Amino acid sequence: MTGTRRKGSLFVLSAPSGAGKSTLCRALEERFPNIEYSVSHTTRPPRPGEVHGADYFFVDTETFEKGIREGRWAEWAKVHGNYYGTSAGFIRRALERGGRLLLDIDVQGARQIRAAFPEAVTIFIMPPSVEELRRRLAGRGTDSPETVEKRMGCAEWEMAQAGEYRHVVVNGELGRAVEELAAIIKAHS
Repeated sequence: MTGTRRKGSLFVLSAPSGAGKSTLCRALEERFPNIEYSVSHTTRPPRPGEVHGADYFFVDTETFEKGIREGRWAEWAKVHGNYYGTSAGFIRRALERGGRLLLDIDVQGARQIRAAFPEAVTIFIMPPSVEELRRRLAGRGTDSPETVEKRMGCAEWEMAQAGEYRHVVVNGELGRAVEELAAIIKAHS
């Protein structure tokens, strides 16, 4: 047998804003200490408590658009007036190392990732209900009522795209959702 290295596993989680995917990603990182979480780049300002390089790489619009022109993004989108993107080089390096890589990206980005990395395991996180999603978004206290409504409109469209994903997990009860996600990761690693 030759010394060929096993290629890594790429997991893509998408969800409407407020469905709890960031919380689920943190739980998966605790469950799987060897899973690598891809930190996205964004042009939006940091929310209270967010840390550059840990939550996002916060960059200005000019820097992000230069990355678009240079083909640095494996996926990118403009969402709610801000750019979000994932470094193509980061994904390639993580997969070459043979590890598990977790991406937390939107529906538009997931489509781009599926095109570039068809072996990616895609998972859509569904809120338990539209009403619960609205309650979670309003409860954050970070968005105006108008922004919450805008996010709800986007959420309805995103939830309609869930059929494009290999797996759909309902995040109604956190422990159950974490167990479902952990089973998917084990099955595809």
